[in-house]
Amino acid sequence: MGSFSIWHWLIVLLIIVLIFGTKKLRNIGQDLGGAVKGFKDGMKEGTAEKAAEAPPQQVTGQTIEGEVKEKTKS
Repeated sequence: MGSFSIWHWLIVLLIIVLIFGTKKLRNIGQDLGGAVKGFKDGMKEGTAEKAAEAPPQQVTGQTIEGEVKEKTKS
Protein backbone atom coordinates (compact mmCIF):
# COMPACT_ATOMS: atom_id res chain seq x y z
CA MET A 1 0.00 0.00 0.00
CA GLY A 2 2.99 2.41 0.17
CA SER A 3 3.31 5.67 -1.67
CA PHE A 4 2.46 6.18 -5.31
CA SER A 5 5.16 5.80 -7.95
CA ILE A 6 6.12 8.51 -10.42
CA TRP A 7 3.89 6.91 -13.05
CA HIS A 8 0.81 7.28 -10.85
CA TRP A 9 1.54 10.99 -10.34
CA LEU A 10 2.11 11.54 -14.08
CA ILE A 11 -1.23 9.93 -14.89
CA VAL A 12 -2.99 12.09 -12.28
CA LEU A 13 -1.30 15.20 -13.71
CA LEU A 14 -2.36 14.24 -17.26
CA ILE A 15 -5.97 13.78 -16.15
CA ILE A 16 -5.95 17.17 -14.40
CA VAL A 17 -4.56 18.86 -17.53
CA LEU A 18 -7.21 17.18 -19.68
CA ILE A 19 -10.03 18.25 -17.36
CA PHE A 20 -9.01 21.86 -16.68
CA GLY A 21 -6.80 22.71 -19.64
CA THR A 22 -3.44 24.47 -19.55
CA LYS A 23 -4.87 28.00 -19.73
CA LYS A 24 -7.03 27.58 -16.63
CA LEU A 25 -4.15 25.93 -14.75
CA ARG A 26 -1.85 28.81 -15.72
CA ASN A 27 -4.40 31.32 -14.42
CA ILE A 28 -4.76 29.40 -11.17
CA GLY A 29 -0.97 29.43 -10.77
CA GLN A 30 -0.77 33.17 -11.39
CA ASP A 31 -3.58 33.86 -8.91
CA LEU A 32 -1.94 31.68 -6.28
CA GLY A 33 1.45 33.34 -6.84
CA GLY A 34 -0.12 36.80 -6.57
CA ALA A 35 -1.84 35.83 -3.32
CA VAL A 36 1.41 34.55 -1.82
CA LYS A 37 3.26 37.70 -2.91
CA GLY A 38 0.53 39.90 -1.40
CA PHE A 39 0.70 37.95 1.85
CA LYS A 40 4.48 38.36 2.06
CA ASP A 41 4.22 42.11 1.34
CA GLY A 42 1.57 42.44 4.04
CA MET A 43 3.78 40.66 6.55
CA LYS A 44 6.70 42.97 5.71
CA GLU A 45 4.48 46.06 6.11
CA GLY A 46 3.19 44.78 9.45
CA THR A 47 6.68 44.36 10.86
CA ALA A 48 7.75 47.74 9.46
CA GLU A 49 4.78 49.44 11.17
CA LYS A 50 5.67 47.83 14.49
CA ALA A 51 9.27 49.01 14.16
CA ALA A 52 8.13 52.54 13.30
CA GLU A 53 5.97 52.85 16.42
CA ALA A 54 7.58 54.50 19.41
CA PRO A 55 9.00 51.98 21.84
CA PRO A 56 7.16 51.84 25.16
CA GLN A 57 8.53 53.97 27.98
CA GLN A 58 10.67 51.98 30.32
CA VAL A 59 9.48 52.08 33.91
CA THR A 60 12.12 52.95 36.46
CA GLY A 61 12.23 51.51 39.95
CA GLN A 62 9.98 54.12 41.58
CA THR A 63 7.45 53.08 44.19
CA ILE A 64 4.15 54.89 44.68
CA GLU A 65 2.68 54.52 48.12
CA GLY A 66 -0.96 54.97 48.88
CA GLU A 67 -3.77 53.94 51.16
CA VAL A 68 -6.81 51.91 50.15
CA LYS A 69 -10.07 52.74 51.83
CA GLU A 70 -13.22 50.65 51.74
CA LYS A 71 -16.14 51.86 49.73
CA THR A 72 -19.21 52.66 51.78
CA LYS A 73 -22.76 52.19 50.51
CA SER A 74 -24.86 55.33 50.49
